[in-house]
Amino acid sequence: MTIADKLSKSRGQLENRLRNILAKPVFLIEADIFSLPCGCCGITLNTRGLQVDDLEIFEEHITGYFKTASQDLEVEPAFLFARLVPGTAEIASLNSRLLCGRCYMDFARSSGKMPRPDIYILNFDRRE
Repeated sequence: MTIADKLSKSRGQLENRLRNILAKPVFLIEADIFSLPCGCCGITLNTRGLQVDDLEIFEEHITGYFKTASQDLEVEPAFLFARLVPGTAEIASLNSRLLCGRCYMDFARSSGKMPRPDIYILNFDRRE
């Protein structure tokens, strides 16, 4: 199975799981695997119909589903977060990221679920 096939399959499975648990239409309109110049890499799933309230109520389930999807795509789910549309409760994307050293330190110094107004952290595994 190619990476494109795996990405498509994982996107569809996660979308269906979110729809089932939230009992409303949620769309994962695009799934991307990325590598940034800083050294971070991971997965981004652009969403429609997902709200911060959904994350707060079903966080354990959504995090579990997203961890599984990330692992299926061979991306360690050490840092999972949602990016919000600024000034709203709308979730723009779900992200699984392997942080580079610099970005890790930026997030390691922060605290709480929302260290920035556009980020909602679902999982952050601290390094030893």
